[in-house]
Amino acid sequence: MYQRVGKTAFKKDLSNTLKLSKHLHYPEKNFKSIHVAGTNGKGSVSHILGSVLHEAEYKVGLYTSPHLKDFRERIKVNGQMISEEEVISFVKNNKSFLEENKLSFFEMTVGLAFDYFSKQNVDIAVIEVGLGGRLDSTNIITPEVSVITNIGFDHTAFLGTTYTEIASEKAGIIKQNIPVVIGETVPETKKVFQKIASEKEAPITFAEMETISEYESDLKGVYQKKNKKTAVCILKLLQKNSWHISEENIRSGLLNTVENTGLQGRYQTLQENPKVICDTAHNKEGLQLVLQQIQEEPYENLHVVLGVVNDKDLESILPLFPTQATYYFCKPDVPRGLDASFLAKTAKEFGLMGTTFGSVNEAYASALKNASEKDLIYIGGSTFTVAEVV
Repeated sequence: MYQRVGKTAFKKDLSNTLKLSKHLHYPEKNFKSIHVAGTNGKGSVSHILGSVLHEAEYKVGLYTSPHLKDFRERIKVNGQMISEEEVISFVKNNKSFLEENKLSFFEMTVGLAFDYFSKQNVDIAVIEVGLGGRLDSTNIITPEVSVITNIGFDHTAFLGTTYTEIASEKAGIIKQNIPVVIGETVPETKKVFQKIASEKEAPITFAEMETISEYESDLKGVYQKKNKKTAVCILKLLQKNSWHISEENIRSGLLNTVENTGLQGRYQTLQENPKVICDTAHNKEGLQLVLQQIQEEPYENLHVVLGVVNDKDLESILPLFPTQATYYFCKPDVPRGLDASFLAKTAKEFGLMGTTFGSVNEAYASALKNASEKDLIYIGGSTFTVAEVV
């Protein structure tokens, strides 16, 4: 599994997914979809869309990754996770095919999701890209709209080391004559998106250029402002294409995203006095925004529970963290987790001082013990670190 193991589990090829789709009688052709790619924000945008479409009384499938606590979080219909029985049944019914063709964990999961959405007769499914776009297993759908939230430096071993290279991979989800919405751009990525959209005759909308009303949301990170704008742009486009989505649906869907979809780990407050905030941001662009907001929180002392995975570019992320904080270094409980001692040693070079712990929960327990009521505890660095405490 890529999320747990890393590069060795990544398959950069669509042939297996196409084979599985044929075996399952092309389930993705039985429902409408929205395809969401991007470095940061694609999970939030996907959940906002799922929530608003649910409010508009559509039957909505939602496919996202990775999960935090339970594999079934990845596949939901109207906010309800797929049942254990459905997962077991899919594996039993298709076991010989899955084994013969040596499908990856992600390929199997995409097949399961598409098969489930088809059987559930969803009106529309919001499909989040796993990694990249062009060769991601989800990229066999023909959506109502393609979405790219933004481009940042993450998974550079697979997607390239420049904005242009990464944008080209993610722009692989742009389809012939299918509208595409872009959340944020920099000059290098904008050129790529314009060129590919033009070649595909795909009408393109840049959300950052649009004037959109402000909506309140139960997603509290300041960075959600851009995600909300991108989502609303997509919804306005759907309205023009005869989807029945009212202004009240948009307002209510944004206000109740967490309740309607069960989204966790996005600038989530776990408790007060001391206030504990966790966030799954794990790359430079994401952490920059989250840490900026953390610094704006009122507190006497800051405690940071930090655990990362072993392919993280520490030299790009550690300088973002404040030196005026007490650090609790830990290793997320996955094979990819980076050794806490190595993390602490490298962090020290950037003036980040603290103690190492044997697990995320030990680190968190120590932070809770040391923090006074007016202090702030931030837990982050990896999806897996957050998963162990939510």
